[in-house]
Parts: sequence; C-alpha cells; structure tokens
Amino acid sequence: MELVPGRIPDYLLDDSVGLLRADDRVFEAMLDRWRTQQLARGLTTAHIKTSCRIVTRFQEHTNEYPWTWRPHHFEEFLADLRSGERPLKIPTLRSYTTAIRAFTSYVSDTRYGWVAFCERVFNDIPAQIVFDWNSPRHSTDDDVPTGRRALTRNEMQSLFDAADDFVDAEYAKGSKRWLPALRDSTALKVAYAYGLRRRELTRLEYVDFGPNPKVPDYGNFGAVQVRWAKGMKGSGPRRRTVLTTPEFDWVVDLLKHWLSPAGRELFATADRSRSLWPSERAGATSLRTFERAFARAREQAGLPDELTLHCLRHSYVTHLIEADYDPFFVQQQVGHQHSSTTSLYTSVSSDFKQKTIQQMITRRLRLDQKDGDHDG
Repeated sequence: MELVPGRIPDYLLDDSVGLLRADDRVFEAMLDRWRTQQLARGLTTAHIKTSCRIVTRFQEHTNEYPWTWRPHHFEEFLADLRSGERPLKIPTLRSYTTAIRAFTSYVSDTRYGWVAFCERVFNDIPAQIVFDWNSPRHSTDDDVPTGRRALTRNEMQSLFDAADDFVDAEYAKGSKRWLPALRDSTALKVAYAYGLRRRELTRLEYVDFGPNPKVPDYGNFGAVQVRWAKGMKGSGPRRRTVLTTPEFDWVVDLLKHWLSPAGRELFATADRSRSLWPSERAGATSLRTFERAFARAREQAGLPDELTLHCLRHSYVTHLIEADYDPFFVQQQVGHQHSSTTSLYTSVSSDFKQKTIQQMITRRLRLDQKDGDHDG
C-alpha cells in the first residue's frame, strides 16, 4: 500500500522478482513514479511530459543513472547545451535546471523509498546534484532583454500618439481599417494601464471589468479580473484582480468609449462572443495582430526596433514604482510570486534616481542639523 504518491512500486521491493537490465528498469520506474508524484501536486500533463523528457535527455547524455549522478555530470550537461551549434539561452537552461533539480530531490527523498532500495541493490544512492553554485545565475541582464525594457513616459506618449494618428489617418481616407486600428490602439493602452501579459490581454472579456467599492468614481471599471494569468510552473492559469490606479485612471474613459456603440459594438462579430477585442470575422483578435500593431506604432514613433509588446508591462511596473507605489502592491498587481521578479521588471529613469538620492541627502542634512541643535 502506498504511503505517499510516487512511492517505489511494490514489485521492486519483492526479492523474488528478478529484473532484466535492472539499471534501465529502475530508471523507468523512477520516472513513472515521479509522474505520479507530480500529478498529485496538481501539475499539468504538458509540464510533466516536458520535465520527464529533460531528465531522460540528461540520463542519455551522462550514460549514468540517478544513483551514480554527480554534480560534474550536471555541469558538463549544461556546458554542452551552451556550446553546441545552437546554444540554449539562459532562461531555457533554467527550465532544464528546474526539472533535474526536482527529479533528484524526489529520488533522494527517503520518504519514497528509492534511497534504501538503491543502496541495497546498487550499493550507491541518489543525491541532489543541482545547487546554487552550479546553476545558471539570475541577473537583470539575463532576465530582461533590451526588447523588454521599460519605456520612458515620453516614449510611451510617442507610441500612443502614433497609434492614434494611424486611426485618424485611416478614418480620414474612408478605409475600413480604421475600426481594427482603433481596437488595437485601445488594446495597447489597456495592456499598459493594467500591466498585462500578452496572453492576458488577448483573453480579456468585457464582463471581466467591475467596480471597486472603495473608488466609486471609476464606475464599472474599478478593477479587472484576469482569468488567464500565468501560474506556477506546470500548474495552469491562475486568476488575479488588478485594481485601476489613480496613476492610470485615464483608462476608465477609454474603456467607456470602447464599450459604447461608437467602439466595440461597431464590429459585426461583437455579439458573437464576450471577447473585449472582437475580430473582423469571428472570435477574439490574435496575439499576432497586437504585436503587429505595436510594431507599426513603434516604427512610426521612431522607437528602437528591439522593443516588443511585453515592454508595456515593464513600463507599468516601473512607472508605478516611480510614482511611489508600494513595491508589494505592485507585485500583487502584476501577479508575481516573488518580489525579486518584480524588481527585475523595474528600470527606473535616471531622473527618478537623482530625485531619490536628492531626497536622501536632504533628509540626512535635516537629521544632522537636528543633532547639531541638540548638541548645542
């Protein structure tokens, strides 16, 4: 009888059962029971398949088995992944690291029975081989590419002006493209005003907005329920509520106009779904459409080519921090589990840094003056 999900199967504990190619059979059993353990933790089948594939690839690379794995095997594996014809990027290496660390944590946990079994059968035991000192480091440069940096407020204004100018130009020409352009311009601004990820933006529905009882002035746009937020690794989407902030309260009038007869309802497909962003034919607008709209506005605004749609989320975080919002509040707004992740999204301007240091100098001078007065 299993004590915990993922425990070593009973047939391996039966000494009367002989195993052909014992090394391979035991490794297969480890992977199988690890799948059970991950399912019990609520991880998605797609995540589990990927993790098992990574561990299998690692085993094939080492030509060793978990009870003989050592830290240098892991280091050599990552080194080869980084030095091949198509070297993997640091974020991908981290996903490999996470999978191997999780598997070795599982097989080296005495509760599952693998340690005692391997010691008895192979005269060796599985152990953790992934540590901070031999794993890809986290750094701002690695995690935030240039294309995801925050835009300055002037750059943001130029971007949105360019998107609006395109709408006006298409409307003046009598082109049917003005309505999709209005939709895309509105979507870019909503993404910025709520710090949304790209998928979160595309999955929004008009019923996701609701009032904030503490701020009745915002009417039905005091908060938005994000139903397709990024979850923990393998756990599937999570939900979070993002409040409309005074820093971005201009989005209230924007949404009122978009959800009026002069906006979204002009689409012939508007009554076929609850998507906030109906397409010209059916269903919701695709992510590629918004990425193209961002690229067009970026080009017309004369901004660097490497900037991407995701930089709107970085800009949201940065501009809230610059406006003196509490970092924990910002973390909750964007749905980060760790404050360190939010800090990686923050790239405050030099003006803000100078202002902050000047405030600290002024505060220190006041304290020194008080101390002098007391001494006198």
